[in-house]
Amino acid sequence: MSVPSTPLNRLRQLWREGRPAFGAIATIPSVQMVQIMARSLDWIIVDLEHGPIGLTEAHAMIAATTGTPCTPLVRIAANEPWLAKAPMDIGAFGINFPMITSRADAEKAVRSVRYPPRGDRLWGPFHAPFRWGQSMPDYMASADDEMICMVTIEHVDAVNRIDEIMATPGIDVAVIGPGDLATSINKRGQMDDPELLALIARAEAGILRSGVPIGGVARTADQANALIDRGYRAIALGFDWSLFQRGIMAAFEGIRR
Repeated sequence: MSVPSTPLNRLRQLWREGRPAFGAIATIPSVQMVQIMARSLDWIIVDLEHGPIGLTEAHAMIAATTGTPCTPLVRIAANEPWLAKAPMDIGAFGINFPMITSRADAEKAVRSVRYPPRGDRLWGPFHAPFRWGQSMPDYMASADDEMICMVTIEHVDAVNRIDEIMATPGIDVAVIGPGDLATSINKRGQMDDPELLALIARAEAGILRSGVPIGGVARTADQANALIDRGYRAIALGFDWSLFQRGIMAAFEGIRR
């Protein structure tokens, strides 16, 4: 088997070293946007849950990270193996599973990203080896260990079952989704609500107890530094559109209009 000169999945190396990895969620079907972001970020999640991106665009966006330090992941619309299958087969290095609320959900997600006997992934990674820089035999030998299973904790039921979820073998990173978590308690958009903050703290404590890398969202440098101090290892700096929007706003700072 050929041995890559650099780590195949850079995120795993960063987490083994206890270092934070910074990323963003791509919702705009744009190769050019990904090429720009991939020069600065450790990871990008191509969003197939809430945006207009299809598999053809996702394939091009995954390919656009080639030659950069950025690891391409894909968020699917639901925790279903058939939704995870094609993104992996076109080169994603990991799948972000939304709305994980139980141990059964977590086990289903884990098995979706690994081949038998460890999981239920079906064979057909025709395009993945090209992005991974491997032959087909090498890809098949490394895929189970390198593919990232990212679960999102974003419902009050998940927080209430956080210990049983995080006891599931094979979860590689667990991220807290404050938007849907707030919505699940009828506090949508109220990011500073005390009930929401208490749920986030409980989810955070449970993930940290498990030893699995934890991820979250930071919209400012102070928020990011606070997350790092609390042990977060996957930090989303925003969506592509929000980063673009913030850049435009920053360009106007100090201009008399």
